[in-house]
Amino acid sequence: MDNPSYIREPEHFKPIDILLVEDDLGDILLTKLAFREAGFQNKLIVVGDGQQALDYIYHRGVYTDIEKYPRPDLILLDINMPKINGFEVLKIIKSDNDSKSIPVIMLTSSRSENDIAKCYQDGATSYISKPLDYKDFVETVKLFNFYWGETNRLPSKKTKISVSPHDEKSEQSKKFK
Repeated sequence: MDNPSYIREPEHFKPIDILLVEDDLGDILLTKLAFREAGFQNKLIVVGDGQQALDYIYHRGVYTDIEKYPRPDLILLDINMPKINGFEVLKIIKSDNDSKSIPVIMLTSSRSENDIAKCYQDGATSYISKPLDYKDFVETVKLFNFYWGETNRLPSKKTKISVSPHDEKSEQSKKFK
């Protein structure tokens, strides 16, 4: 199957580092296969639970080598995992100034309205329910790749955002409370 005309590799395309946080080996293999079939050019790094995800993001334990384990540009996060679940990982990432700018896309089999609302409330960038049909999953990955690879712009990993309680946005938000 050929890619639709809107799925193409643009001139400005730069591969990004994506952290997949998934504990189910079958889902990991299907995701890798779907990404490969969709022509996915980005680097996919896989960790198997919430604790490993936090260790990777904050360069702890076996992930201390920043060159070998770069900060992810984007995180694909499952909800139901051992040790620390996706809800908790999301809260930790989004409550920390050093990691809250990393887009977190929930990629999960859950279709629960409560799960969806909770994830957005806690700062998820997007919520994708894994399609049950493999072909639909590949199409979802193609659209994902188009959006994150071509349409959306991510800040450079070198960009440090300083957050001050006195910045203009904070002052404006206080007026509305």
